[in-house]
Amino acid sequence: MNLHEYQGKEILSSFGVAVQNGIVAHSAEEAVSAAQKLTDTTGTSWHVIKAQIHAGGRGKGGGVKLAKSLDEVQSLSDQIIGMQLITPQTPPEGKKVNKVLVAEDVYYPGDSEPKEFYVSVLLNRSSGKNMIMYSTEGGMDIEAVAENTPELIFTEEIDSAHGLQGFQARNVAFNLGLSGLAFKEMVKFITALYRAYVGADASLFEINPVLKTSDDKIIAVDAKVTLDENALFRHKEYAELRDLSEENPTEVEAREVGLNYVALDGNVGCMVNGAGLAMATMDLIKQSGGSPANFLDVGGTADAARVETAFRLILKDPKVAAILVNIFGGIVRCDRVAQGIVDAYRNMGDAIKVPIIVRLQGTNADIAKKLIDDSGLNVLSATAFEEAAQKVQEAL
Repeated sequence: MNLHEYQGKEILSSFGVAVQNGIVAHSAEEAVSAAQKLTDTTGTSWHVIKAQIHAGGRGKGGGVKLAKSLDEVQSLSDQIIGMQLITPQTPPEGKKVNKVLVAEDVYYPGDSEPKEFYVSVLLNRSSGKNMIMYSTEGGMDIEAVAENTPELIFTEEIDSAHGLQGFQARNVAFNLGLSGLAFKEMVKFITALYRAYVGADASLFEINPVLKTSDDKIIAVDAKVTLDENALFRHKEYAELRDLSEENPTEVEAREVGLNYVALDGNVGCMVNGAGLAMATMDLIKQSGGSPANFLDVGGTADAARVETAFRLILKDPKVAAILVNIFGGIVRCDRVAQGIVDAYRNMGDAIKVPIIVRLQGTNADIAKKLIDDSGLNVLSATAFEEAAQKVQEAL
């Protein structure tokens, strides 16, 4: 589950991570009020207006502006709230900005010594260990740094049995070239950041940039936070932070009816039971010359109502040119799945305008194939993976 910057900073702050102070606002008037409160509490007279959407690169798209007066706070907030913000991480049409974060300007006027770093905490799937990734090249796209200057990216892998060790936090500060007070503050920052990552059951904390001020403070200026949805039962307060307006509406609808759906960019919709089979099915689609349009796991139940709901979700994507149903009948019998497909197809009438390829293997697979073949519908049955791939290729 992705969070907004201001939400991520609230979590970080609760674990003792030093963050840039800010107040969220939903209108220009609220933004002015927030700026006045920040001036009263921090003494800052300059404020940063940051669009709050679930995407990075907001500054490049005009979603981050510096206001040097309350009049500018109002005018800039008025410009940003309601805009369709396009960044390298948004869909082509961009995302509508519904709120902004009014934050204190932590870059001191006339300061020639601030330094920006990149720090993230995530799981290294190759080793199965949590990892701190960091670089001296903060404020830049980390992908570009990795491609052009990989020697400037450092990592610390953490043994889950022992947790983050003091020498590892010191390694981070040392490799970032810090000394004195800044060194000590970075050690504290990294220790608190990792504690927040574990304590919040996060799957990603990305802070870009981490700022070292000229007086050696270490501050999280940005925060990209992704929480592990499977652990939300332990964090009811975090579950309430979900912003459904920022999520794919089809994925939201699927979640509400108990289906596991993830939208992708391809042209072949797929419906399967089981995550492993889903991955194999997406490989099959690629090998057949197509590209998967979604991940959709119907689970162990595939009756007519559930299959019809799955079809409707897949067909919401106008790029879908064919649908591949790949079901292994272990717990559920293949003939029941086949009957569910036939019934769903008939219930939907003219709503289905693309060919459907169905591969059913397992209990009563032969009966299922006959049901499909005798239905008279535009549904093609297949038995082997290769046969399913061939029929997908022919349908495109």
